[in-house]
Amino acid sequence: MTIPQRLTDRKREAIVAAAIAEFRDNGFEVTSMDKIAATAGVSKRTVYNHFPSKEELFAEILHQLWASTVAQLDVSYASDRPLREQLRGLLEAKMKMMADANFLDLARVAIAATIHSPARAQDMVTRLSQREEGFTQWIRAAQEDGRLACKDPAFAAHQIQGMLKAFAFWPQITLGQPILDAAVQASVIESAIDLFLAGYEVSPAARP
Repeated sequence: MTIPQRLTDRKREAIVAAAIAEFRDNGFEVTSMDKIAATAGVSKRTVYNHFPSKEELFAEILHQLWASTVAQLDVSYASDRPLREQLRGLLEAKMKMMADANFLDLARVAIAATIHSPARAQDMVTRLSQREEGFTQWIRAAQEDGRLACKDPAFAAHQIQGMLKAFAFWPQITLGQPILDAAVQASVIESAIDLFLAGYEVSPAARP
């Protein structure tokens, strides 16, 4: 028997869908919680019951785009699987997100919204970095298992993800370059893994 979706969940989904449309069409500054409420067909109070601020709502949208790409992916560390295989799965999910036109559009909105407001930029960065903790946890687990050697797992996580962004995110955001095709995406991923493992992987002979 299918359980009917709760009304509050449907309202939340309607708010998120309306916000995505408004942010994409009008930008962060122009979009108001009033307009989002009207587009979603709910009261402004209902919007605020789900999302305390416009910044919180925007961060949730970006998080949902990321979460949708990893929903079927096991991001937990597995000691019995090759590091390269596990890293490839993590990076393929990240690449899938960066190849999503919705995500790129909203990323442009976010950059435009934060470029003149350091406080807002810091707030969004903090919110989103908390959502990417899974990658850091994976690296820390591999380090504790003696298979990676890095002083700062969070730094290493940013480092390998930054290698993808240099080819598959920033050129598209700032220069309007097209989304990478599948072959180039795969090449970028494998190159990033090569560099990461060359710098951090502990050889079997050196493990405790």
